[in-house]
Amino acid sequence: MAGHIAAGVDGSPQSVAAAHWAAQEAVRRGTELVVVHAWLPNVRPAPLAARDGTERGWAERVLREAVDSVRAAHPTLPVTGRLIGDSPVPALLSAAEEADTLVLGSLGLSRAAGVLVGSVSLRVTGRSSCPVVLVRAGRSAADEHLPTAPGLAPDEIPTIPYRAVVLGLDARSPCDEPIGFAFEAARRRATELRVCHVHEPVAGEDTAKGAAAAEHAVIALLRPWREKYPDLSIATTVTEGRPGEELVRATSEAGLVVVGRRITGSRFGERLGRVAHAVVQHAECPVAVVPHA
Repeated sequence: MAGHIAAGVDGSPQSVAAAHWAAQEAVRRGTELVVVHAWLPNVRPAPLAARDGTERGWAERVLREAVDSVRAAHPTLPVTGRLIGDSPVPALLSAAEEADTLVLGSLGLSRAAGVLVGSVSLRVTGRSSCPVVLVRAGRSAADEHLPTAPGLAPDEIPTIPYRAVVLGLDARSPCDEPIGFAFEAARRRATELRVCHVHEPVAGEDTAKGAAAAEHAVIALLRPWREKYPDLSIATTVTEGRPGEELVRATSEAGLVVVGRRITGSRFGERLGRVAHAVVQHAECPVAVVPHA
């Protein structure tokens, strides 16, 4: 099943939203969708288990309901359900090793506690071997498209233009993987790619010269990509400030934001960088975190 999209589900609203986003992406790519649910018996009773008598029965029902929901919305899409007997993080990391992209639900920032919740998604995103897309609860197919008049029929949604894809670019240490992911995402959606680089001034630096150098670096970096995607509309911005804050601000009207995650090989485990962490917390649109060396 090389080349497929995988989605992790656990019965929560955000995981259902993630499964439907993954289905839409699988349709765009012309590939299949594998819906994954982790079930580890005899460790901790499932919180919603189970009027049908067993934890396994509850786990099978969670998976079946997610698969049925996706199939109902996308009847021609090949969808496979996979129940993995392991705890969630290793199960999802295993699924990621076989997929092109893994899609997970994200709760984002808890307003009450002021901390990031959804620790399974966060830990998997920080260690996954493939790109991970995080999707909030309540997302629908219409949210990826530009605003329309009320009363639009569901079958009319695909005819509405997509919102822009935003790429957070660090011109000082660029990597092909997140750039390529963003360009392909924009190409598949036939929409604009907005490339955002945020320049952080160094103490004692001439601000104007630093900003000009950053802008020249972005232009040079994107030149071969513009040649590779000549039909793609590309807008670039170079701003000054805190990268995480500025990138979140740039995604307010986006359909997808793409950021990179450097693979460090640390024996203490991988984790998100501060920019990716800020975007995952605060961006309202789905976030693609793409690992790179």
